[in-house]
Amino acid sequence: MKHVFVTGTDTDAGKTFVSVLLLKALNKQNYLTIGFKPIAAGCEWHDGVLKNADALALQSAASVKLPYEKVNPISFEPPIAPHIAAQLCGQTLSLSQISGAFDELREVPADLVLVEGAGGWRLPLSAPSDGDHALYLSDWVAQQKLPVILVVGMKLGCLNHALLSYEQIKRDGLEVVGWVANQMQSDMLHYQENLATLKAAISEPMLAEVKYQATSLELLSPLL
Repeated sequence: MKHVFVTGTDTDAGKTFVSVLLLKALNKQNYLTIGFKPIAAGCEWHDGVLKNADALALQSAASVKLPYEKVNPISFEPPIAPHIAAQLCGQTLSLSQISGAFDELREVPADLVLVEGAGGWRLPLSAPSDGDHALYLSDWVAQQKLPVILVVGMKLGCLNHALLSYEQIKRDGLEVVGWVANQMQSDMLHYQENLATLKAAISEPMLAEVKYQATSLELLSPLL
């Protein structure tokens, strides 16, 4: 089984949109896939259970069908940063919580577990207090040594966001499998020039170029 972590250049870079297309592309190649959204905020109540739209999309797109709580074990209703939502709900977040849920997925027969992050690379799980360092979701990714796919939301400012994220992922000692260009606007000025800049600046391959409102993607480099 292979595991990969999908992060984005910011909150609205299109992580879920791209993750769903990645899962569907692998499904067509007859791979067994699982989608995993360990932490989600901005959830809504469905039949007495808090559910997140992004996690539901991953659950639906994966070829291995799992109960919702396996796909999204940590969920909060307030649509804010998860560590703040946890505080409001009288809870705390820890790496062990995520690891426990992730370990359960390792027991499920599959070719790939696609783990989608929340927000950008440095998503806080706790704020620094009493001299302690803040805890980030990226700390868990580093602990698990997961290879990373970076989704770049192609819009004004994407070069700075993409390169800062890419450099920090590498600085954290993780493998970047590649990156995905997600065209978020049909009329982005100098789109091709921005794309060329990213191709020149990022050593790893562009895995896919997702056109505006695309319904599928073609993998330019194999994931499995």
